[in-house]
Amino acid sequence: MNFRQLEIFRAVISGGSASRASELLNISQPAVSRSIAELEASIGFQLFDRVRGRLVITPEGQLFADEVATAFLAMDRLKASSLKIRDFGSGHIRIASLAALGSTLVPRAIKLFQDDRKNVAVTLHIDSSPNVRELVAKGQFDIGLAADEIDLSGVDHQRFASFKAVCVLPPEHPLTSQKAIRPEFLHREPFIALAAGDRTREDLDAIFRKHDVVPTIVIETPNSATVCALALEGVGVGIANPIAADGFLERGLEVRPFMPDVYFKSHLIFRPDVQRSQIVNAMASALMKARSLPPTGAKSLRHAS
Repeated sequence: MNFRQLEIFRAVISGGSASRASELLNISQPAVSRSIAELEASIGFQLFDRVRGRLVITPEGQLFADEVATAFLAMDRLKASSLKIRDFGSGHIRIASLAALGSTLVPRAIKLFQDDRKNVAVTLHIDSSPNVRELVAKGQFDIGLAADEIDLSGVDHQRFASFKAVCVLPPEHPLTSQKAIRPEFLHREPFIALAAGDRTREDLDAIFRKHDVVPTIVIETPNSATVCALALEGVGVGIANPIAADGFLERGLEVRPFMPDVYFKSHLIFRPDVQRSQIVNAMASALMKARSLPPTGAKSLRHAS
């Protein structure tokens, strides 16, 4: 039994005769009759009775026809799936991201991605940069966004972005009168610090030491978004990734440039064990494009100072 025999069998049922099946498949009528005889021989029972030159399906043949129809339906679904994989890759993509980008830039990228690929499911997971790296390295996620302090061995990677740090201030804070914030302005100032081990925190500490500045650290947090939230509540001032400030300006957060320049750097990381699918490449392109897009429905940080 082979696929061609089953195809001819279906054509005989659909057309009602061997002659009609030959027309449908563009083969000779003897070829149809020979294929049916070979199929009957291979399965061990008769599919058709020959009545006055006509093929009449047997009860066993009808049962077999029902199974063949189910198999061909599954084949049709398989063909449709193969076309979707050809055009879009697999139907599901999993993204892991550090918090600063996962609640701001990444959603904008997902919108860009799904404008062209509405049938592709997306899973978004927010985690620390080291955990993002582990999830991608172990193959549990397809693509990741992580800060540059992670170990890049064991993953494919490329530089994603380098965002210039900003100083975030409570509403009506005295330092809002300044056009830019310098290290000396923060001496003894209640300060919301990034967590120890953060690359930007290390750069800031080096700047503070160089200028003999000692901020009064009132709280530490690994997330720039939390720095913004705490500053908005008046806990202190902080240095944050400008992307994480999306949405806080409308609520009253004040943002100023920080000098000298300090950067939040990030990497795009990929699974090392598989070739990137079309949808992974498409999501990477959407993430790259989203870097230059303003926050949806929000004023740009360019107008915050």
